[in-house]
Amino acid sequence: MIAGAPDPVAGPHGPPPAGVWNIANALTIVRIALVPVFVWLFFLDGTGWRLAAFAVFAVASITDKIDGDIARARGLVTDFGKIADPIADKALTGAALVSLSIMGELWWWVTVVIMVREIGITVLRFVVIRRGVIPASKGGKLKTMLQVIAIGLYILPGPLDYLRWITMGAALVVTVVTGADYLVQAWRLRRGTEDAPSGAS
Repeated sequence: MIAGAPDPVAGPHGPPPAGVWNIANALTIVRIALVPVFVWLFFLDGTGWRLAAFAVFAVASITDKIDGDIARARGLVTDFGKIADPIADKALTGAALVSLSIMGELWWWVTVVIMVREIGITVLRFVVIRRGVIPASKGGKLKTMLQVIAIGLYILPGPLDYLRWITMGAALVVTVVTGADYLVQAWRLRRGTEDAPSGAS
């Protein structure tokens, strides 16, 4: 290769974009595939089946962090992953919340509030992405952690009512607060791009 010539594999502007078929996206697909498995196990009668449903929910939740870490560390972020990852997250959370409400173990209004926030913010994220990216906040990460813990406690059998209520209450508050914060940031981003000059000076 001639010294100073661009790498034909990497291209003149850096490494080539990651392909769709990579380990991070594979984990996302596995997480989506685990959703119906979780629902099936959840509605089977018996403590053992409920524990199995909890195990599936826990594994699926863990893959959410793993696939994101792998994608960022190895440069495997793809357009498919950007779309599929939030869909997988909402599918798992929504399936668990709706299942709990159907069984009468969680108030429907809690499920509705959380799902309206999650779906609404996901849609809004895709709407404003052409104007800019709103970075993930610590509040958003705390929200996800509290939701996973709270849902997990509700799935687990046993006398955990007070712990469930406290954790779900905290998750609900953080969910609403971070949702409102995202709306404010999206509005500021929209106003900022509208007020910015359209041409170079």
